[in-house]
Amino acid sequence: MKTDIQIAQEAHALPIKEIAAKVGLSENDLEPYGFDKAKINWQAINKTMANGHLGKLILVTSISPTPAGEGKSTITIGLGDAINNQLHQKTMIALREPSMGPVFGLKGGATGGGQAQVIPMEDINLHFTGDMHALTAAIDTLAALVDNYIYQGNEIGLDPNRIVLKRGIDVNDRSLRNITVGQGSKFNGVEHQSSFAITVANELMAILCLATDIDDLKKRIGLMLVGYTKDDQPVFVKDLKFEGAIAALLSNALKPNLVQTIEHTPALVHGGPFANIAHGANTVMATNLALHLSDYTLTEAGFGSDLGGQKFMDFVSKHLERKPDASVVVATVRALKYQAEGTTDHLDEENLAALRTGFKNLEQHMNNMRNYHVPVIVLINHFTTDTPAELALLQKLVKEQGIDAIVVDYHEQGSKGGVEAAKAVVDLANSGQAQLETTYSESDPVKTKIEKVAKKIYHAKDVEYSDKAEKDIQELEKIGKDKLPVIIAKTQYSFTDNQKLLGAPTDFTLHVKGASLKNGAGFIVITTGHVLDMPGLPKHPAALDIDVDNNGKISGLF
Repeated sequence: MKTDIQIAQEAHALPIKEIAAKVGLSENDLEPYGFDKAKINWQAINKTMANGHLGKLILVTSISPTPAGEGKSTITIGLGDAINNQLHQKTMIALREPSMGPVFGLKGGATGGGQAQVIPMEDINLHFTGDMHALTAAIDTLAALVDNYIYQGNEIGLDPNRIVLKRGIDVNDRSLRNITVGQGSKFNGVEHQSSFAITVANELMAILCLATDIDDLKKRIGLMLVGYTKDDQPVFVKDLKFEGAIAALLSNALKPNLVQTIEHTPALVHGGPFANIAHGANTVMATNLALHLSDYTLTEAGFGSDLGGQKFMDFVSKHLERKPDASVVVATVRALKYQAEGTTDHLDEENLAALRTGFKNLEQHMNNMRNYHVPVIVLINHFTTDTPAELALLQKLVKEQGIDAIVVDYHEQGSKGGVEAAKAVVDLANSGQAQLETTYSESDPVKTKIEKVAKKIYHAKDVEYSDKAEKDIQELEKIGKDKLPVIIAKTQYSFTDNQKLLGAPTDFTLHVKGASLKNGAGFIVITTGHVLDMPGLPKHPAALDIDVDNNGKISGLF
């Protein structure tokens, strides 16, 4: 069996100008990065955003992720290919850029799989057009400017021990979670504690994904909270006048990246915040651009409906020019059996009882999506080990909930592996049923927002706040920032804050450990459980299997 990277490398890519032409963009609208990828230039972006056309928006989310795999990106890409190439509807796909940390760590890449991939797969998973490097440089330049401000006199009186900005690197490196800077002589700066977050978990990544143009980017950077003075006054980037320089570093990264699928469907791959820490969606720029260029835009929200799905509906959609017209929940027989058994040891064996028990996880995810008053369909990602009895039972269980369920096999068959599903999704998007209702009101206090998400989406019984969380919330209230939307940082593996509690628990307490202001992004991060913004590497990192030959051909990516 060929690996994903072998399939991608054997695919025939069209010149990127031919992909652009499919959605009405000319060669002059592009800034090429070689033969098969390009950024869209500002002139084309501004012209397109003013064209008055808006296609339908289809959101793809999934059940709780498991080691058995759900294939959400594969389904998003395959479904887009099917709508584009089998139904012959003008379609674009909008996806997040992969982070190199997980690519070399445990999770692997994020370009789909099998016959449903975006290409060039190696470039997208590694350096691509340099967006991640630009973000990393911007994050660390900002940190250096702040430290230099303190060293050079610190007129405002910023407290070195109350700086909330973190440094960044797009590498899984646990040793950088807590560091001391400025050690040694006074010429090395003012000694204080600092830390690194992986680039995609930094507020600047969220800002890049939410900014609508360079002016908005600059404004958002200026609003970032740097820290506090010794008399408890907040200090923002604009107070230090660093926003222009940081925006200059990100101005090219803000332009969306155009690539293609193996079947030549146009795809915008741009931005990549983690969904278990930040809001987990690609850039607003890319999604809005795709809506103006196509009749159907497919995008995905990171992890399950309780994380990326919830954040997309309650937060991201407010920044888009169109709310979702339909939502797709991806499920697999294998992953649902894992939800019941908690082990991957016997997933290749037929087990209808385990499937029925594990279905509770899917049931909660699809009902979460339906409660937003956006029509829902379940796509079952087919694996060769699935038995006819298991597939029939899963379809039956879903349909008993009043939701359609269709088996697809985009991984092996490409767009032909789910034509019926493509028709059903298009019909759903055209049904006019979508009337998005969010989980909480913008005017709700921060605790009310947290508790509504915890009880309506996670199905928690109670919410408990640590002393630190209480203090953090009081600080937000003091500076008038307590009415911002909440982005809850939580394990992706469970509806609870304990990753070992699988299925669909209900009698549990959500433990809130802290709250931090992301003022430029315009949200409050609520920390629960044990969620790290700097991952570590596993005992056998994926890097051990990655290699390159003397012709520059890379192997081992997945």
